[in-house]
Amino acid sequence: MANASQFDPELAISHKFPDTTYSYTERDAALYALGVGVCLSDAVDTDELKYVYNENGQEFIKVLPTFATLLIRISGASSFNLPGLEYDPRLLLHGQQYIELYKPFPSSCQIHNKVSLAGLHDKGKAAILEIETKSYEKDSGDLLCMNRTTVFLRGAGGFSKSSKPFSYTNYPSSQTSAVKIPESIPFSVFEDRTQPSQAYSLPEAEVSWEENLGGHGFLVVRLFRSVLAVWVWYVSVLEALLYRLSGDYNPLHSDPIIAKVAGLVLYPPILHGLCTLGFAVRAIIKCICRGDQDLIKSIAGRFLLHVYPGETLVTEMWLEGLRVIYRTKVKERKRTVLSGFVDLRGLTSSL
Repeated sequence: MANASQFDPELAISHKFPDTTYSYTERDAALYALGVGVCLSDAVDTDELKYVYNENGQEFIKVLPTFATLLIRISGASSFNLPGLEYDPRLLLHGQQYIELYKPFPSSCQIHNKVSLAGLHDKGKAAILEIETKSYEKDSGDLLCMNRTTVFLRGAGGFSKSSKPFSYTNYPSSQTSAVKIPESIPFSVFEDRTQPSQAYSLPEAEVSWEENLGGHGFLVVRLFRSVLAVWVWYVSVLEALLYRLSGDYNPLHSDPIIAKVAGLVLYPPILHGLCTLGFAVRAIIKCICRGDQDLIKSIAGRFLLHVYPGETLVTEMWLEGLRVIYRTKVKERKRTVLSGFVDLRGLTSSL
């Protein structure tokens, strides 16, 4: 538990985090792309080769929008230190991630980060800490993206100075990752955007099956301006080891002994939550954005359960205006591991 005599939440709100810097190269961007499954089953995927190779004469490779999560270098508990707040780093859980994207990432760049406290909440036996990082291109001063990271610190609560639990938030509620996920089974649309009170059965919808050169298939159901798509990924057993090379060296994702101490039932190392987020957003880029990663405006994800490398990820997507609501499940265990939304700048003409 946090020591109430040492930790004053009111003072924590005014705490000034030091600015940080981070540099990356085209190699880092390509390694990250491989770590979230790019070209995993098809080395010449026509939609994704651009993230790892200068195809068709392009001067620089393209960078995935979820690469934004690397710019803040969340690798270890030191990023979440507040004066007087005591917690066991082994009990830290990554709960949510919110990202705003302001311009496409260059293939290599020097980054200047400005860090601030976005939220702090006393949950009794635990604390919720939210850190906001704005990443600027160092040379031009242009704002590239904003990350808001929410972590759950088990054993760090109990610091409230009154009977009312302490709670502080400095951002709008519309930026939270909590969304209402449709309870209908995939491939059916029960509520249309323009006629919310009317239900439609599958025969009244336009249904098509699409697949890429590697044989990955997905069913697309179109009803007026609503789209439901399902994409299935197989996660390589080496995925966690590959993803960690992008900078997240938490042994929970590589050391089976640490995984056992952390209380995992099967205790093999688990996949990074941000890696799972990368898989989900790739599915949205493929199915909804038709391969145009620059259509992504913002990303919100809530991490609900761990993923074991080697499991199959099924991402379901519902299009509501310019917002994609998604849910990612593990096929083998039939459990939801990630949910959230992605806001788009626009839609492709094919939709």
